[in-house]
Amino acid sequence: MVRRGDDRGVVQVLLVEDDPGDVLMTREALDDHHVPNQLHVVPDGVAAIDFLRKQGAYAGAPTPDLVLLDLNLPRMHGHEVLGAIKGDPALARIPVVVLTTSDAEDDIVASYSLHANAYVTKPVDFDQFVEVVRKIDDFFVSVVRLPAR
Repeated sequence: MVRRGDDRGVVQVLLVEDDPGDVLMTREALDDHHVPNQLHVVPDGVAAIDFLRKQGAYAGAPTPDLVLLDLNLPRMHGHEVLGAIKGDPALARIPVVVLTTSDAEDDIVASYSLHANAYVTKPVDFDQFVEVVRKIDDFFVSVVRLPAR
């Protein structure tokens, strides 16, 4: 059951990730899951902001229901992306889950200070990674009520 304000069914997920292996694992986790998702992937922070603001090549992009954000990105660090999202009234209500390899306390504190909705350290093991992504997906699309787009 998708619990969104507009109940349109398919959940739009934006993955901001530069590692092709992590993109593939995330795609597999969401494709094999029971919740209908449409995964959009951008490789860096600048592209993420363009996607969210529907600029340039992303003029026709949908508004995501959930953002999965890596921190260590080219062109714009994940904390800068998070600050831009949460500082923009048009984007601030989109849930952002920081999904990163860093377990540094400074990164965790900075992410929550910038209003991340959750901070998850990526497991190295494939099966554990898939399970973590599925749990995030379950929580944000089956448990939490998301705002209408």
